[in-house]
Amino acid sequence: MSRPDLPPPQCTTPPSADARLPARPTLVAAGSGRELDAGDLQRFVRVTGTRDDRFVEFEFSIGDPELAVELILPFDQFREFCERNAVSHLSPEEGARLDFERMKWRFGAPGIDQ
Repeated sequence: MSRPDLPPPQCTTPPSADARLPARPTLVAAGSGRELDAGDLQRFVRVTGTRDDRFVEFEFSIGDPELAVELILPFDQFREFCERNAVSHLSPEEGARLDFERMKWRFGAPGIDQ
């Protein structure tokens, strides 16, 4: 059912298989409409495990390692992903610091009894 106050949907032709995505997309800052160049932000990877000896489980973040998405890719695609995004791999010590910070948010600040 169509609403009279909305324009009718437009049909678009999907991009061809030859169309390539930009290596580093442009981001828009929330609320400001100001464009940010995603290429200026450092990218981080933290490997968290493997699955079935075929896949790499990892966290990927842009700009701040504390805010990450969890991803899983086959080993070859993981290597390509890291190269394409020019990532910095987090050390085990940096990963432990992130886990500690997440525990504080989840369970409260250490040393404070409530």
